[in-house]
Amino acid sequence: MYTLYGKKGSGSASTQAALEIIGAPYRVVETASWATNAAFEKLLKLNPLGQIPTLVLPDGSALSESAAILLHLGSVHPESGLLPADASARAQAIRGLVFIAANCYAAISVIDFPERWCEGADEATQERIRAGTRTRLHQYWEMFADLFPARPYLNGEAIGALDLLAAVVSKWSGARPHLQQARPAFHETLLRIEAQPKVAPVFAQHWPPG
Repeated sequence: MYTLYGKKGSGSASTQAALEIIGAPYRVVETASWATNAAFEKLLKLNPLGQIPTLVLPDGSALSESAAILLHLGSVHPESGLLPADASARAQAIRGLVFIAANCYAAISVIDFPERWCEGADEATQERIRAGTRTRLHQYWEMFADLFPARPYLNGEAIGALDLLAAVVSKWSGARPHLQQARPAFHETLLRIEAQPKVAPVFAQHWPPG
């Protein structure tokens, strides 16, 4: 049994979707740093950063960082196809996962908490930081779209970990409207990913339609 610490409408949707694709039993513990509850204290003992997703593995150990979680699940469940079997394709999938983690996730942190990067900044300065970082985030997604074409998925013929992280982080970060205009083909790929039968219920749970 896996235990997933997460919150609706957050990046934990990528791990939840991966668990659905794997077909492994899991339970979700709802908590987050912006919606603390009794479970948040348990999360802090597992992950001092208090970040979600944090996944407790069947052996009781904890794993954090979305890309690391997806890489691990793809490695221990190779039959799931979360990571491509072909070595060259797998290398590119790993590159893409780290690209999102290192660039897109980092930019979202600045947008959410600009005061952490500019001590004593007034609200006007914080808003300038947000605006500049949002522009940079959109540029990262444009680069990503150009680097990782769909065939028909980013993972190849079947949906995989890179698809899940790209779809979830682009949705959660609010980058989709920009991508619809700047990279319409990539935007269509993201919609195709979230419509996949095992992924669609997770997206509906995290981002209810309407």
